[in-house]
Amino acid sequence: MLTRNDATVENALDLVETASLLGLKHIGFKDVGADPSQLKRLTEAIRAAGAAAWMEVVSTSRDDELRSIALARALGVDWLMGGVHVEEALRILAGSATRYLPFAGKPVGHPTQLGGSAREVEAHCRAFAQKGCAGVDILAYRATEAEPLDLVAACRRGLSGKGMVVVAGSVNSSGRIAAIRAAGADAFTIGTAAIEASYAPGAGPLEAQLTAVLADCRTAG
Repeated sequence: MLTRNDATVENALDLVETASLLGLKHIGFKDVGADPSQLKRLTEAIRAAGAAAWMEVVSTSRDDELRSIALARALGVDWLMGGVHVEEALRILAGSATRYLPFAGKPVGHPTQLGGSAREVEAHCRAFAQKGCAGVDILAYRATEAEPLDLVAACRRGLSGKGMVVVAGSVNSSGRIAAIRAAGADAFTIGTAAIEASYAPGAGPLEAQLTAVLADCRTAG
C-alpha cells in the first residue's frame, strides 16, 4: 500500500516505480490523502506497471464512504477494501469488475481501530458471503476487544471458503506474516512499515524493505 498512517502518501507515484521493479502484482492506496485526479493517475500508473489496483476506504462518515466507493468504480480499481455500508456499496459497484471486501467488526476513527468480538466478526463474514462480497478486510492488529489471530480465524470460518481474508493494518514483522497465514489469511497489506523502513530495520529504504517482506511471504507459504 502506498500509504502511511492510513493516508496515501504524496510521493505515491514514485513508489509505484520502486514496487514495479520488484515485480509486485498488487499495489494499492487509500481513499484519503490524495484528490480524485491524483488517484486516477495513480491507478493508471499501477496498471501500467502490470499490477492489480487496490483501494481501501477509510473515510469515517457514511457520505464520504459512499463517495469513495463511487470513485473506486469510476477509477475501475480491481479490488476495493473497507467501508461498512455493504448493501449500498454493492449497489454502487453492481455491473462493474471491482471486487469488494468490506470491513468486518466495528471500525472506529482514523487511523482506524477495530472493535467487535470474534463471534461478531464471524457473523459479519457469513453475511458478506451471502451478499456476494469477494471477501473481507479485517483490521486484526488494530483490534481493541479481541485477539488478532482469533479474528482472522473467525473470518475464515464465516466465509466458509467463499472469499478472501485480507489482513490490513500493522502487519509489520515476519512473525505477524507467518501467524496470519497460519490462522487462515489469504493476503495482507503493508504500507507504513515498508515506507518508514521499520519492517527490516537497517536493511535500507523501500526496495530493501519489500524484498524482505517478499522473502518472509515465501517462508510463510
